[in-house]
Amino acid sequence: MTVKGRIHSVETCGTVDGPGIRFIAFMQGCLMRCKYCHNRDTWDTEDGREVTVDELMKDLMTYRHFMNASGGGVTASGGEATLQKEFVTEWFKACKAQGIHTCLDTNGFVRHYDAALDELLDNADLVLLDIKHMNDDVHIPLTHVSNKYCLDFARYLAKRGKKMWIRYVVVPGWSDDEAGAQALGQFIHDELGDCVERVELLPYHELGKHKWIAMGEKYELEGVRPPSKETMEKIKGIIAQYHPSVCY
Repeated sequence: MTVKGRIHSVETCGTVDGPGIRFIAFMQGCLMRCKYCHNRDTWDTEDGREVTVDELMKDLMTYRHFMNASGGGVTASGGEATLQKEFVTEWFKACKAQGIHTCLDTNGFVRHYDAALDELLDNADLVLLDIKHMNDDVHIPLTHVSNKYCLDFARYLAKRGKKMWIRYVVVPGWSDDEAGAQALGQFIHDELGDCVERVELLPYHELGKHKWIAMGEKYELEGVRPPSKETMEKIKGIIAQYHPSVCY
């Protein structure tokens, strides 16, 4: 039986979701409810369009030269790609058969550890793991779920020796505090170790605000401005005490 996936959209020459130039499939469906989500229209698991792996491969092979020449590849993003792990696994297998680098972009909200998850991870060359905040008193109101799932998943990746980049969105008033950055750095150093190749700090932005408005929903971070360069440097300096490669 042909495995089908449900995607929101694709980006053909992305440069911010993994190394090099990448073909990015934004998978449909997400169970987190982040206040600053810039892909609000990806939450509904029944929305989007159905595709087969062959259809996706036909689209991306046009860009193979650009991906390979830049050290790039493909990225399964979202939404949340692990909600469709069987489809993403088959897609990654097809890519690896063509010598194309594969990257899984995930929020780590994984509740079931099974053979299907392991097979997905076996076929992902790199994992981009978003950690929203180390303090659950902040994480829960920010995302509507506990950070326990994400942190447990990070530990699982480290146990398997999986290469990962940690991503941390710096949101003024939510995740720009020194204590949170300190705790994140300590966690990476003590529990994830050399599996973490780099830490990416992502400054909060309002680029997805119009999607909330178009869907008739309230954008709760109205009036929150992007963090200053001084704030980004502060967070970078704290985490750099624990990991040598921090960027934004």
